[in-house]
Amino acid sequence: MAKRYVRVQTAKGQIYYGLLELNRSVTLLDAPPWLQGQPTAAELKPDHYQLLAPCAPSKVVAVGKNYADHANEMGTDVPTEPLLFLKPSTAVIPIDVPIWYPSGSQRVDYEGELALVIGERCVDCTPQQAQTKIWGYTIANDVTARDLQKRDSQWTRAKGFDTFCPLGPWIVRELSPGARLQTFLNDNREPVQSAQIDEMVFGPDRLVSYISQVMTLLPGDVVLTGTPAGVGPMQVGDRIRIEIEGIGYLENTVVARPLINRTSPPHTTLNS
Repeated sequence: MAKRYVRVQTAKGQIYYGLLELNRSVTLLDAPPWLQGQPTAAELKPDHYQLLAPCAPSKVVAVGKNYADHANEMGTDVPTEPLLFLKPSTAVIPIDVPIWYPSGSQRVDYEGELALVIGERCVDCTPQQAQTKIWGYTIANDVTARDLQKRDSQWTRAKGFDTFCPLGPWIVRELSPGARLQTFLNDNREPVQSAQIDEMVFGPDRLVSYISQVMTLLPGDVVLTGTPAGVGPMQVGDRIRIEIEGIGYLENTVVARPLINRTSPPHTTLNS
């Protein structure tokens, strides 16, 4: 099995990067793995930590309509160059943390996606150089308030709510180009989304290169590579599971967004 790199928090609030072992214990690293973090002698037992999102990005750069069949289902042409937008770091949550359904939206959709984790500073890179800047791969759900997306002239509000970027559960270093991405809703055995990641219009190296011409990508930043056809609405109480061969699965449940004043979103600190 491929090495699984995780980010965890202890009951005392300490945050570490580590390697997830087969018995679910975590061997701690002395630094983030893309900063040459090495295994230490310290280990956390399975019941002594909580999984966080596997990285703490300064930004999440996402790509729209990067599968031709999804562009078609949205009633638009395939873009001639990558269509970029940003999701705030405060949208990031880990596996098993609820997605908040905002009261101001009448339709919130799931969008299963492959996510790239950047390992080195990347600016003005060629596609060949960009490939070496991709440190690893994880799973994302680009949650979208579809009605607000259609109403606004840009996508920031529709894509940027707290909890609208489930990410994880861990990072792997290698992934088959033909790995299959599937999204499942509740207990249905038939996926609502199913595609091979090599069906992307613009591949990972092309995306990272293109983005690096616009903004500097930093270690730990995340690039969402687009979703295939089959996007659809979620309701409060729904459970969404996104699977990618060679990585695993990311699952979250939808709950009503709390109406009371909150001191923090439902994910732990993004620091470290």
